[in-house]
Amino acid sequence: MTKSKTIYYCQNCGTQSATWLGKCNNCGQWNTFVEEIVQSTSQKNKHDSNNFQSVPQLISEISDIPISRIDSGINELNRVLGSGIVAGSLVLLGGDPGIGKSTLMLQSALAMPDAKILYVSGEESSIQIKLRASRLKQKNNLCYIVNETNTQAIFSHINAIKPQLIIIDSIQTLQTSSLDSSAGTVSQIRETAAELQRFAKQTNTPVFLIGHITKDGMLAGPKVLEHIVDVVLQFEGDRNYGYRLVRATKNRFGSIDEIGIFEMTQTGLREVDNPSEILISQRDEDTTGVAIAATIEGLRPLLIEVQALVTAAIYGNPQRSSTGFDLRRLGMLLAVLEKKCGHKFGIKDVFFNIAGGIRTEDPAVDLAIIAALLSSSLDIAISTKDCFAGEISLSGEIRPVSRIEQRISEVQKLGYKRIFIASNNPKLPENNHIKVIRISKIEHLLAKLFIN
Repeated sequence: MTKSKTIYYCQNCGTQSATWLGKCNNCGQWNTFVEEIVQSTSQKNKHDSNNFQSVPQLISEISDIPISRIDSGINELNRVLGSGIVAGSLVLLGGDPGIGKSTLMLQSALAMPDAKILYVSGEESSIQIKLRASRLKQKNNLCYIVNETNTQAIFSHINAIKPQLIIIDSIQTLQTSSLDSSAGTVSQIRETAAELQRFAKQTNTPVFLIGHITKDGMLAGPKVLEHIVDVVLQFEGDRNYGYRLVRATKNRFGSIDEIGIFEMTQTGLREVDNPSEILISQRDEDTTGVAIAATIEGLRPLLIEVQALVTAAIYGNPQRSSTGFDLRRLGMLLAVLEKKCGHKFGIKDVFFNIAGGIRTEDPAVDLAIIAALLSSSLDIAISTKDCFAGEISLSGEIRPVSRIEQRISEVQKLGYKRIFIASNNPKLPENNHIKVIRISKIEHLLAKLFIN
């Protein structure tokens, strides 16, 4: 005999409540509680993994075995995961609709010709996946495709095929028969993810989950889903640009500072080995309001182009707009400029953009932003052979940044002649190919860049 009851779940964090609440007491969000009818069934209907009995062990008795990793077939994806896919890991990949999540996973599956892979699709038919695979022009005779949303049926297919990697597209479409609620609800997402986690850990089989994104840019479903998985990958990019970024926001087996860069083409995602060359516009002449910043993403040095436009505010209140950079930090840099250099940005519109549709939080781009703002305000172009790497303090001082040697090496590789850095950076080896200009305050930058 089954029993059903009504439970209210917070769609943001997964908190349960017997009654509807306007505000969640756990996460503080308003109007996030939804009603779900939950029907409990016999525990015998659940996956056999629930019967697994663990045994307590002393930490000294646990064997210290190195983590085994599987090559995903895509170097940029391996970089973000930390040198490959860890056996038994549960990976969640999220991104905007149409950004290329399914393409990335299918391309990785086809790039592993020696691995038996099960691709479970709850959104697309087998014909649609076949058409995408034909466009990718790659082949894996051991890649199985199945259209299924019931987890019990999926586990039956897994027991029959014995795959080495499982891809679920997407977690919001799955449904377990142990709950009598529709697919995509908080309870279904949490239970199906928990079943897949138990399977992954007990069989040492890696599982990839593709997840949807809400209008706020957050992963859909309860926050408990992000706690269950081992790795959370964010697939980012502007659909008006051809470039895509994969970055880890959580990784139990590696760093979260690495990024993978791809270019979307008609034949799938192309790995970008040298992103600095594609993120910088190839200009034949100097342009005002443009500067080049030497930044670091994970272990990878990267040159990005920052663009600024400063104009008179003709509509009354000055406008502030920033794409790819924190708007509040841009406001702080404008305040420092106005205080230390006397430029009246408070009566001007300021528009800022990082070229290529990427986003950065590296404080080393501060100096390049200051240079671009001054260049646009003074209408004086910066040389295409100049580059910048420095953090700006509230006092207007230029602070040193980490791994300056790697930044300078990347700058030199791409043919730049000068780089502006903080004066108190450690002493660097002699380099005859690039001139290192040390400055201590933003007033000195103004003098060296636009007056001399």
